[in-house]
Amino acid sequence: MKGSIVALGEWRGRKAAALIVDGQLDDLLVDPEGDNPLPGAIFRAAADRPMKGQGGVTVKLDGALRGFLRQSKGLRPGQSLLVQVGTFAEAGKAIPVNTRLLFKSRHAIVTPDAPGVNVSRRIRDDDMRDELTVLGKQMVPEGTGLILRSSCEGADMEEIEADIAAMTDLAAQIAADAEGQPELLLDGPDAHLSAWRDWPEPDLLADGPTAFEDHGVDEMIDAALSPRIDLGGGAFAFVEPTRALVAVDVNTGGDTSPAAGLKANLALAKALPRALRCRGLGGQITIDFAPLPKRDRRQIETSLRAAFRSDPIETALAGWTPLGHFELQRKRERAPLTAL
Repeated sequence: MKGSIVALGEWRGRKAAALIVDGQLDDLLVDPEGDNPLPGAIFRAAADRPMKGQGGVTVKLDGALRGFLRQSKGLRPGQSLLVQVGTFAEAGKAIPVNTRLLFKSRHAIVTPDAPGVNVSRRIRDDDMRDELTVLGKQMVPEGTGLILRSSCEGADMEEIEADIAAMTDLAAQIAADAEGQPELLLDGPDAHLSAWRDWPEPDLLADGPTAFEDHGVDEMIDAALSPRIDLGGGAFAFVEPTRALVAVDVNTGGDTSPAAGLKANLALAKALPRALRCRGLGGQITIDFAPLPKRDRRQIETSLRAAFRSDPIETALAGWTPLGHFELQRKRERAPLTAL
């Protein structure tokens, strides 16, 4: 089926959202099991003890929950501060938090500690950019920042105003509640809310108990649980998480033509962002490309950069290693699908 579908349902008893583009699973969000806070949650925390050699400090969050803040300068033990969960915690480690709070909705992101009004570069119409900038300056208090997202393009101006007002009010409420004992002040968004907030408006929205069944989502998730990715022309790759990193191995299969390696590597570059999104994988990623001469490396890297440019998860392309592998560093915004 051509077009896009957003299916909101459940997977293994937890809220889940699937984005299907032209009949292919393009993105997947699943709420993790357990009580650990989701990325985006905001706590009133208390500074605990510095972690010598790690450049940070542990913080008390709520009950027995502990976070790790890579910022300890000027903090004293017991000091109250507001922190936000940035990424999923690795097993056995403290929850990563930061003090740069973001209040994010579909059209607007309010940034209390980063003043200025910024409009998404994807909005290219100068008149609209000017209109949004004026609106933002009128609505946010002095010293507060605002990012107007690409979804503003084509949206009703009243919707945008409502988003800005809601996020500005929420930021003010949280700021006024900064003193006291460690406590959860704001839950992170679940899979359904994240899908509404971050995905483009689909051609079809399927919401209900049979949404996944009606659109074959369970079978698509089963395919995503497999480490193998078919790249076309007989080529394939394996995407396999380990304790230390995510290993990606590219193979040409039965194609023995001179261009087989380049074709397989370019296909992997195009498919990799989607494969990582749907599997919930982040951290260090090492790609073992099919054999290729050094003269083809620039073309491969250009293709990777183009593929990740439109990916919503922050990913840094580190470059080639002495052994000819390619390394990336990707934010851990999601829990690995295999761990859910």
